Order: sequence, then structure tokens, then C-alpha cells
Amino acid sequence: MAMTGVLAMVVGMLAASGAEEAPATRPNIVIVYADDMGYSDLACYGGDLTRTPNIDRMAREGVRLTRYYSASPICSPSRCGLVTGQFPARWRITSYLQTRAGNRNCEQADFLDPAAPSLPRTLKAAGYATAHVGKWHLGGGRDVVNPPKFAAYGYDLGLGTWESPEPAPEITATDWIWSARDPVKRWERSRWMVDRTLQFMKEHADKPCFVNLWFDDVHTPWVPTADDQILSDDGHTGSKPATPERLAAVLDEVDVQVGRLMDAIRADKSGRPTLVLFVSDNGPLPTFERRRSGGLRGSKMSLYEGGTRLPFIAWGPGLVSAGVTNTASVVSAVDMFPTLCSLAGAPLPDGYRPDGEDVTAVFRGEKLKRTKPLLWEYGRNAKSFAYPQGEDRSPNVAALDGDWKLLVNADGTGAELYDLSVDPEERYNRAEAEPDLARRLSEAALSWRRAMP
Repeated sequence: MAMTGVLAMVVGMLAASGAEEAPATRPNIVIVYADDMGYSDLACYGGDLTRTPNIDRMAREGVRLTRYYSASPICSPSRCGLVTGQFPARWRITSYLQTRAGNRNCEQADFLDPAAPSLPRTLKAAGYATAHVGKWHLGGGRDVVNPPKFAAYGYDLGLGTWESPEPAPEITATDWIWSARDPVKRWERSRWMVDRTLQFMKEHADKPCFVNLWFDDVHTPWVPTADDQILSDDGHTGSKPATPERLAAVLDEVDVQVGRLMDAIRADKSGRPTLVLFVSDNGPLPTFERRRSGGLRGSKMSLYEGGTRLPFIAWGPGLVSAGVTNTASVVSAVDMFPTLCSLAGAPLPDGYRPDGEDVTAVFRGEKLKRTKPLLWEYGRNAKSFAYPQGEDRSPNVAALDGDWKLLVNADGTGAELYDLSVDPEERYNRAEAEPDLARRLSEAALSWRRAMP
């Protein structure tokens, strides 16, 4: 399907006149970030846990990618990659942000440096109203009491969960991620986040809006109803075991709330187009014997495909081609910064060097060949990065160049090479059969790793 009329008009006007001269045509942008959602949790990706009719409709009406990759197999660095458009190791975020002592043990910072490139700050400078609603996990919580506020990164509004600089009181009544005393209960949080997103967009209808709508579902604990929580005498709140049935119920609720968001956008009469991206931050845990990863090897905290290869759907009437399943294009979270700035007519910051690239063409239904390899690290030391165990535990550095993926330990040992075009499950190590290729990719990956802070 060719570029639609509205997008052609947007791109043409921005190219000819500059972003400030075409404010009425610049699209709203909403990034819906699911937490710990596996590659095949959704029915449209082959999942069998439950039906997800609203998200499946979104895929039918938009572009669905089968080779989208996060910037990390765990939450904080994956979010850093999305916000900065750069590999998170550049900003010394290599695992989930936690206590100061835990961060030191992981050899990482306590929060995202506010001097880092910021997608919301760049869009705000181009005239966007900007908001963060939901999970942040880029600084704050536990004993990190002085993280930069949301405004330091360019947000007009910040409504965070507990692991943020400004926890919203409706969902953080206690000093922990969730509790039975929260005014908005654990099973109501996704609804509350969608409500706040729609409210922000309504209150700023006179300008384009950028919203990070970052759910904390489907991360455990799975508490789909009041009956699924455990209330103890000391006031702490626990949850019943993580089962496929409880996950299915949480997925149902996420699907309902995404449906509410889409219905509100469809009903909007302002004439401003809206781009919605639905994506996950990292792979699932538990995987239920790879049922949640489509058979891919790996999980959260693993550089195998199951840890980083995730669902990605782009939807936007008048902006995104409809009915496209793109199985050829390799797209990464670090691509979103240059891509969304291009769509918004927002100049990139002076001196900015993205690790990603502009992949706007995939939103038009086109296939795209990457010009830059993708690189990852996870596992600075054995003590603080002890999981996962078993066959899902990967070497700690990886590179993807076309269909070839190389994993290797930072000391140069344990090289594994896979041809993903025929072996996406990473069962057949080709390092010995393709020694020159394995050596070239190992040298590139290790040289990159040594260049990181």
C-alpha cells in the first residue's frame, strides 16, 4: 500500500516549510510499552494463551513486524535505548536499576543521565506536548532518592510508578511497587494509565502530543482480580502463583485497555492523525517452556532471540499502511528516536549520533535493509548477572548483521554463530563451519564492547 494522502501531505509540508509552519498536520505519537511481553503472548503472533481481539485488529489495520528487537533483554536498559536512540551501555545502564549498592555491583549508574539525548525533549523543542504515564525504571525508587525529575528529560507531565522520580500517589500508597492500599488497584492500573493518556491528549488538543504509555503489565505479579492477591497480617501484599491462566487474564485486561485507547483515537474529530506503537521492552519470564516466545530460545535476561525479539505493531489511519506483516525488515528500539523525529518534523539534536536509523519506510509497508548492525551486552559479571540458568543463559555480548547473529563472551570465548534465516531458534552453532564470519563478527562485537564506559 503506498504512502497515504495525509502522510504525504505531512512529509511534504514539513520538508518544504519546517516543523513550526505545519503544526496542525504533525501527528500525535503514543508509544504503548508492554512490560515483559513475550514474542508470542499476543494471538496475532501465534499466542494461544488467550484471544487479544483489539490488539489483533490493530495489527490488521497497521504494520506488524516479526523481526523487531529491544535494546536489551531487561527493562531499564531497554527503556534507555528507546528514549536515547543509542545503545544503553553508552549511558552506563546495563541491568535493571535498583539500590545504589546493587547498581555498583552491576557496574552501572543510578539513573539515566539527563544530559543523554532524549526523544521527548527533542519533540518538545519542536512544539510537542510531552507526557510519561506509567512505568519509568530509569531512576528512582529504593534508596535512589535524588533522581532527575521527569522535566529534566523533556516531559511536561510525569506520572510514574514506584520506580520513578515522581510516583503518582494513586498507584503508590506505600514504599513499594504495588500494594492493596493503592487507591488504584493492581488490576486497574492499565485502565488508569489509558485514562491519564487520553486526558492529557484532550487537554493539549491545540498541539501535537507525544505520550509514553508504559504499562507495568504483563510483568509479574499477575493480579487480575482481588482474589489473586494475598493479604498478610503485617500489611504487605503478595500474589498467588504465576500461572498461564493468571497471565491470560492480565493479557485480556491489557487488550481491553488498548481497545479503549484505539476507540478514542478513532472517534477523535480534530483532524490530527495519531501514530500508535505497541511494543514490548524485553522477553518473558517465565516462558512456560517457550510457549510465550514462539519457540525461540531464551528469556528475559538472555541475548538469545527469546530475550530480545519482540512484538511490534505500528498503527495510524492516514499514517501507516494497513494489513502489512513485514517478515524481512530488522528494526530496533534504537531506531525509534530518528524515525519518530522524522515523522514529527523534529530536527535531531546538534551533534547527535544515533545508533539506530530512520526506518520510516517500514510504516509505509516497505521492506528495509539495515545499514548498521545491532549490538548488545548483558552480563558485566557472574555474581550480579547470574540469571537465567540452563540453556537460556547466553554469552554476554551479541551482534546481529543481516541474518547472521554472533554471541560471544567479553573475554573472547564461547563464540556462537547462527543463521537466523533458517535457524531462528538458535539450535545450530555455525561458528566452526563459518570461521571467517565468526571471527569478523566477534572482533566487531568485542571492539564495540571495549569502547563502552
